[in-house]
Amino acid sequence: MASASEETKPPVEAVMPETAPSSSEADDVPDDHFSKMTLDEKYALVRSIGEECIQEEELRNLLDKKKDPVAYDGFEPSGRMHIAQGVMKVINVNKLTKAGCIFKFWVADWFAQLNNKMGGDLKKIQTVGRYMIEIWKAVGMNMDRVQILWTSEEINARPDEYWPLVMDIARRNNLSRIKRCSQIMGRNDEDELTAAQIFYPCMQCADIFFLKADICQLGMDQRKVNVLAREYCNDIKRKMKPIILSHHMLPGLLKGQEKMSKSMADSAIFMEDEESEVKSKINKAWCPGLITDGNPLIEYTIYIVLPYFNEFVVERKEEHGGAKTYKTAEELKEDYTSGALHPGDLKVALIKAINRILEPVREHFKNNAEAKELLKKVKLQGFEIKVSKARFS
Repeated sequence: MASASEETKPPVEAVMPETAPSSSEADDVPDDHFSKMTLDEKYALVRSIGEECIQEEELRNLLDKKKDPVAYDGFEPSGRMHIAQGVMKVINVNKLTKAGCIFKFWVADWFAQLNNKMGGDLKKIQTVGRYMIEIWKAVGMNMDRVQILWTSEEINARPDEYWPLVMDIARRNNLSRIKRCSQIMGRNDEDELTAAQIFYPCMQCADIFFLKADICQLGMDQRKVNVLAREYCNDIKRKMKPIILSHHMLPGLLKGQEKMSKSMADSAIFMEDEESEVKSKINKAWCPGLITDGNPLIEYTIYIVLPYFNEFVVERKEEHGGAKTYKTAEELKEDYTSGALHPGDLKVALIKAINRILEPVREHFKNNAEAKELLKKVKLQGFEIKVSKARFS
């Protein structure tokens, strides 16, 4: 497969925003703060990221014994960025770096090409990758301990290390086992896969070892390939296995959507949505009274707003209960299931909070000349105006 040419090769560092908000208490922390944290504090902070952790004792031991542990996530640049991929990722990265980790972002341009994103046009894929990095910076990602690595550059720089690893993983697994990992590409094992898509899970598994990652911090939808990496450790008699720290997957905004839909614009909030679009989507969203399980607006509040601001403020007239500030998910759920918090009041407060989070992103793409030009390219080149179903959501 051809690599990016010098003309199309993206820069490692994208444009820094003129201003960036604080996305969690991790942002304003001195570089040496993590060295002053206790092991219990580090573990609690990192563990809070994951809906699932394989294995918790291994994670605790890693944070205790290793200086600068490496966490990684990768993403296919494949279209507009939705709020889960944008804001949740910033929150998680800031927690990891606050706890002393190095975070490696694996910009999977070659993987997007393998998965036929953007029609397989590498130059377009890389432009979208740069646009996505701009968003993360604008919304408040602390970049001090973050490394941005492009697959097309890194693999070409060390092919003798990467490809033998991919081949060994492929040799030790049968086709059925590899096809079970197809969920990582937004496919299922019944789909008709191309030869490139069969190769994809072997490469993603190899990435973990190539990047020397101690922690795989990806979504629950990437669990199968991360387990494959741990199984590979058994095969090669390697004692230190990558720890899997899988974050929660947010549902779509509409009824019955277990995840955000690429084909339905109202199923997700995008990172550059205008205030009016955010208001319209939240007002249309499914939000059953008294029910928190599977309620998308409750989940947006718990997984985006609460960790971003460390609180969720509901403003109401006194006759409707008065203003209240929620500090925990438990508190919020209790009021909602009891009826003390009405769906209408939840929606009004959530619209305000989400727009506060997105405003610096809108301003960055309007006021920063280079970022503005980048967004213009993304739109002019006719990229998918759909939810980006990222390789590692």
